[in-house]
Amino acid sequence: MKYEIIDCIDCATEYCPCHLAETGDCLLCSQLCGKTFCDCVKWKGTCVYQEYVWNGMKAKEGRKNYKCKIVKKETADNDLIILTIRTTHKLAQELVRPGSFVFLRNPCTDKFYDAPLSIMDVDLQENTIKIALEIKGTKTKKIDELKEDEDILVKGPFWNGVFGIKHVYNSKDAHSIIIARGIGQAPMIPVMKKLYSNGNKITAIIDKANYNEIFIKKYLDICSANVIECNTFSNGEITEDLKNILSKLLKEENINLVHCAGADILIYKVMKYLDDCVSYSCCNNAKMCCGEGVCGACTARFKGHRVKRLCKLQTDPKYIFEGRRLI
Repeated sequence: MKYEIIDCIDCATEYCPCHLAETGDCLLCSQLCGKTFCDCVKWKGTCVYQEYVWNGMKAKEGRKNYKCKIVKKETADNDLIILTIRTTHKLAQELVRPGSFVFLRNPCTDKFYDAPLSIMDVDLQENTIKIALEIKGTKTKKIDELKEDEDILVKGPFWNGVFGIKHVYNSKDAHSIIIARGIGQAPMIPVMKKLYSNGNKITAIIDKANYNEIFIKKYLDICSANVIECNTFSNGEITEDLKNILSKLLKEENINLVHCAGADILIYKVMKYLDDCVSYSCCNNAKMCCGEGVCGACTARFKGHRVKRLCKLQTDPKYIFEGRRLI
């Protein structure tokens, strides 16, 4: 029998229990959801309710804003910039894991200008993080006004940028496929580096979309990835080229994982094509505002009147894209 196994990305960290515990909305703890008995969804070596009591029946302090320095600003393509930001060693360490992201903000703006952006790379020797962003809306335009050697506000760490993260960690000593389209090239890098460190051979199927070049070539070379350039999506469906490539690889190679970094429609169509024949993970494209599950921007509604807070809920992609209410 298949059933959804959920987790909270913050459970057992210094940020747990969070503000959801105060309102009876904890993702895992039954007692913090109003029940009178202990029936936690996933035991992670610590009792969330006990931590809540020990903390005076209130949430722990949340993430902080760090005033950091932009040490390098590069224009990689049309409306695409890459920022290298020097931060604290502790924050850099906490952002190494796949799926890490932060909120960036121009210091001259208010907190509602926080823009959630995935970590592209971390350098623990220099204590820097690298982030790629498209200049599209009001938030990113204000960030783009900043220049090298100027301050930028970084709020973090946040970790739920990848659904199915357990499959990334469990995939070892075989062959992994990564599909990335457009800006999805940036958040795929920590996933690729983790898979490579686990002894996997990497095949990267890259769709440049509206970009002129593949802007992550250096990282593909570092991980000795076999790169296949391919138009992945057209007229609302994945292309025949992508289907043929996936079919050939799945038939001829020992594939342990397919990871997709692109728009939700691409993630869903690839998932349906694979039809559970291999482990699957994907990037998290939920709209985020506070990152703590409170504001509701990241919530999605499912059959049975279920509400999932996608900034914290960790589960397999199929449970995010199936059974979802669209109205």
